[in-house]
Amino acid sequence: MNQEYEHEDGPVGEEDEAEATRRAAGDTESSRASRGWWDRNADEYQSEHGAFLGDDRFVWGPEGLDEADAGLLGPADALKGLDVLEIGAGAAQCSRWLAARGARPVALDLSHRQLQHALRIGADVPLVEADAGVLPFRDGSFDLACSAYGAVPFVADPVKVFREVRRVLRPGGRWVFSVTHPIRWAFPDEPGPEGLTVAASYFDRTPYVEQDEEGRAVYVEHHRTIGDRVRDVVAGGFRLIDLVEPEWPEWNSQEWGGWSPLRGNLIPGTAIFVCERD
Repeated sequence: MNQEYEHEDGPVGEEDEAEATRRAAGDTESSRASRGWWDRNADEYQSEHGAFLGDDRFVWGPEGLDEADAGLLGPADALKGLDVLEIGAGAAQCSRWLAARGARPVALDLSHRQLQHALRIGADVPLVEADAGVLPFRDGSFDLACSAYGAVPFVADPVKVFREVRRVLRPGGRWVFSVTHPIRWAFPDEPGPEGLTVAASYFDRTPYVEQDEEGRAVYVEHHRTIGDRVRDVVAGGFRLIDLVEPEWPEWNSQEWGGWSPLRGNLIPGTAIFVCERD
């Protein structure tokens, strides 16, 4: 699972000298930056967060909301025999959970290195390396599509992605995706008290970009307000049937980037959009 829900104190390795800025970043630049960042950082990500994610759990975000409890894709006993596309699958943890319930998942990710971790963990789940904006599947190939912090926050044109998802879904198919809660854009990405003071405009949609000395983006994250996300869902051809904002559970004591019990008990950290294709 490529749960891209944190960008801690900046990327590692060659990006230690990256310059953080706010500027425009289009589809091609955003896609290239995401592929490169995850290929370079997949090892550290899986090492640091693999225990929390598990090898075959379906976790929607840092709060730890589990699909086994939430049932956002529908009742677990109704997944058997369904074709499911996981977008931004990373090491395919969510897809393994789906397969264990009799579904037929396909795990798609932009990062070759993340999919190598899926192979390392194992399980008979088809893996596809591709961009979410150009899905390599025929129309009406899937009953469900899901994404736990994968792709959506990092693409310049989410409507393009949503239309692709709609294309590959069968009529009545459900599309469920989680992203960083948009309100977090206004706060510093810090887990402590310093992360509780508004420091930027919630309405500033200028992408956050980290770039190298030659001005090439090595990390890009795009901001959309809650209203933007709803309009994007509708423009993509979906009907929004639920918007879930998981509360921070008492059992979860870990910090993950800007997510922490302190912040999680005061402001939402994740937004999950439950959508259906008419």
